[in-house]
Amino acid sequence: MRLRSLLFVPGDRPERFAKAAASGADAIILDLEDSVTPARKDTARAAVADWLAAERTVPAIVRINPIDGGLAEQDLAAVLAARPDAIMLPKAEGAASVEALVAMMGAGAVPVLPIATETPRAIFALGEYAAVADRLIGLTWGAEDLPAAIGATSSRNADGGYTAPYEMVRSLTLFGAHAAGVAAIETVFPAIGDGAGLAAYVARARRDGFTGMMAIHPAQVAVINEGFTPSADEVARARAIVAAFAGAPDAGALQLDGRMIDRPHLVQARKLLAQAGEA
Repeated sequence: MRLRSLLFVPGDRPERFAKAAASGADAIILDLEDSVTPARKDTARAAVADWLAAERTVPAIVRINPIDGGLAEQDLAAVLAARPDAIMLPKAEGAASVEALVAMMGAGAVPVLPIATETPRAIFALGEYAAVADRLIGLTWGAEDLPAAIGATSSRNADGGYTAPYEMVRSLTLFGAHAAGVAAIETVFPAIGDGAGLAAYVARARRDGFTGMMAIHPAQVAVINEGFTPSADEVARARAIVAAFAGAPDAGALQLDGRMIDRPHLVQARKLLAQAGEA
């Protein structure tokens, strides 16, 4: 499953489902948690189940409620029979949370996308996901629930950048995902109307090693997809690096266009070509 862009849509707004699916997002996230009030949970479950049961044109992930809050069982009972492509697990706290969710799903278990940083305890479990990597499609994080949980006034500086504790959390999620060998999904950019800010945010995420990002509005999808798609020049450079080492398989380092390249450059080139859809 390609996961450059994952677009949230509230589960109780079925009139938005088709628009979300047609947005160009690599996957949509049908939300049963934060965007749905308690009074509308049943309405959302029914709407999501009905949409999932129809023919899909895009992979669909369902964000359920936390597994320790008494609502997740109802969410799963409503949607699993329609076979969502994955379940997004909020308030995840390491491998044990994933295993508990898989047990709740039983024989109908589908892959899991944990939101891995929403509680203080979760931060100390970010290295555990490799143990359940075969159950995951990726790992992502959030910068809203955690400051609320600890009484922080914000996760951001006045310029919009993350404060030091949340930069650390972001980094640990990034490395936890790569340690598990799964997609590293950047969190959302909340300023819907700030296209330039979004483009810079996406560029930073890709530079740092994230492979995709969540979106909160269809207008963000094209920018995210473009930002996480290697350019023609990048692909050409990566092909040249792979070809250079293929022509000198015993070399530890080579010169290409007047610059030294070594094995880490080869690894990086292969990863970029994989992102571009090339073997």
